[in-house]
Amino acid sequence: MVPAVSMKTLCVLQHFEADYLGLMEDHLEGRNIRFRYCRPFAAGGAVPATAEDYDGLILLGAGPLGIVSGNLLPSLGPELRLVRNFLARGLPVIGIGTGSCILAAACGGGAEEAPLRFVVDTARRVVLQALGGHLPESFPVAVYMRDRPVLPADARVLAIDSAGEPALFQLRDNCFGFLGHPGIKSAMIEDLIMEFDEVPPRTAETLAELRAVQREIAAALGPLMVGLIELTHLMQPFP
Repeated sequence: MVPAVSMKTLCVLQHFEADYLGLMEDHLEGRNIRFRYCRPFAAGGAVPATAEDYDGLILLGAGPLGIVSGNLLPSLGPELRLVRNFLARGLPVIGIGTGSCILAAACGGGAEEAPLRFVVDTARRVVLQALGGHLPESFPVAVYMRDRPVLPADARVLAIDSAGEPALFQLRDNCFGFLGHPGIKSAMIEDLIMEFDEVPPRTAETLAELRAVQREIAAALGPLMVGLIELTHLMQPFP
């Protein structure tokens, strides 16, 4: 008899309409993992006060907004408090782009100034059993963000970019920070570019690079999501 699986619900903190889960949505829906977007930027929107009613948290990117430089993310304070509440309950937190900076800061690290950038690169796995052995040996990453995380001492770097900087890191057993969005779609970047006056250098060229590796991003996301869901226990059977 196949054990029943409890349906989990993720809180997804979204900072702009254009920046959402992207290709990750299908992987979550296919496993009956619910996700609820929380949009503090929208009229009547707010950051949840606690982790109550949720089984995990995903912090999305914030486009050109930073947490230590440039125009600062207005909901930063409440988001840090929410992340710490999830952590206190032992629940998984996944930070993407600026979300990885918020995760690092909430865990005792921080962030340092870095200009707004849009880069397509190749990440290389540096821990053989990263994500339970499911992380590909190399995979494309597309980074669109300002600032960069300063990792706490207990962080474990799982993959690095071509410059040797962290591309994916792990905190505790079930929290992960991605510098690039693992489920990015080129249309998401196009919408962000149209929404803001500030545009990173070489945007047109980098967009072309992103379109060229879109299939590779989708292919790498499959095993990556298997590992993430395994380590975050988002499909844990009923006892």
